[in-house]
Amino acid sequence: MADSIVAYRYAKSLFDLATEKKVVNEVNDDMILFKTVCDENRQFLVVLGNPIVRHHTKLGILKKTFEKNVHPVTFSIFNLLTKKNRENLIYSIAEEFDKLYNLQKGIQKVTVTSVTPLTDAQKAEFIKIVGGSTGKQIVLEEKVNENLIGGYILSVGDTQIDTSVRKRLNELKLSLA
Repeated sequence: MADSIVAYRYAKSLFDLATEKKVVNEVNDDMILFKTVCDENRQFLVVLGNPIVRHHTKLGILKKTFEKNVHPVTFSIFNLLTKKNRENLIYSIAEEFDKLYNLQKGIQKVTVTSVTPLTDAQKAEFIKIVGGSTGKQIVLEEKVNENLIGGYILSVGDTQIDTSVRKRLNELKLSLA
């Protein structure tokens, strides 16, 4: 069974438990905290996925790092996964939980990649347009990529709109070849 399917099932179970206990927002914040720790310290994630490191050692690391900083419902999934030797799935579970949370709250994450940082007016326009077409609350993530030359790439879920000059030049190059 693929890891993403297993991660989704654990995330769904955690989401259902958090909903039942009325702590969905707290658990979501904890999952964001976990992903942030992993993103800032890749070694932490490597240790969790390393089969040579014993599971009780990994649980000890998780306890010292998170037990006092997260809700007991969140730590219970860390504990359960460590006992089942699946601590390497925690990051994927955190990502799946975030998707479930956003779905429930009507939040759509949008990424705009442009040559220069967007102005506040441009950000507001993207939020207005995408929010109007999706009917969801928009969370805008901005990336800068100077290789685009001009234009932007808008990513909404699985859809990508590429209006960059780099793409147009590549299309022109292909049509001339």
